[in-house]
Amino acid sequence: MSAGGVGRQRLIVAITGASGVIYGIRALQILREVPGIETHAIISPSAFRTAQDEVDMSAEEMKALPDVLYGHRDIGAALSSGSYLTTGMLVAPCTVKTLSNIATCNAGELIPRAADVCLKERRRLVLMFRETPLHAGHIALMEQATRNGAIVMPPVPAFYSKPGSLEEMVDQSVGRALDLLGVHLPHVRRWTEG
Repeated sequence: MSAGGVGRQRLIVAITGASGVIYGIRALQILREVPGIETHAIISPSAFRTAQDEVDMSAEEMKALPDVLYGHRDIGAALSSGSYLTTGMLVAPCTVKTLSNIATCNAGELIPRAADVCLKERRRLVLMFRETPLHAGHIALMEQATRNGAIVMPPVPAFYSKPGSLEEMVDQSVGRALDLLGVHLPHVRRWTEG
């Protein structure tokens, strides 16, 4: 049985305010082209603010990317219940605040609540954590999130793919993150596969 409409899987994409909102945007753009995927997104106000500095896309254009968009404070949304079936969740990028809320089960807003639901229901949760350098507190939060069941995947470029542009580098990282959610894309270059 699929976690979505007839023959479709619901996949959650959350975009937070860390630098790198392009990761979440590209995930939503790419997933629009994948048959059988229904995207459910939560975009924080900070993500819209960061996008003003990083991408040539208006808030309205960002809001139009997912199949379903939720308000970041709507803790009564479908995604806040484990009975609402989803395949999993990608947080791209993931701020320190979001990581902290997920690691400590602080579910006062919808992004950490939806993440907590994924963890308690044993669904995949992938965090593209965007911070560097790291101090001991960051490392402890990553450890706790991992112990809770999350997959912490900082978007580290894979240079063996020989990216020719920033877009190729972003797409490779997004593709690898989506691999962890069971979405395998043909454009992802894999080691020894050319």
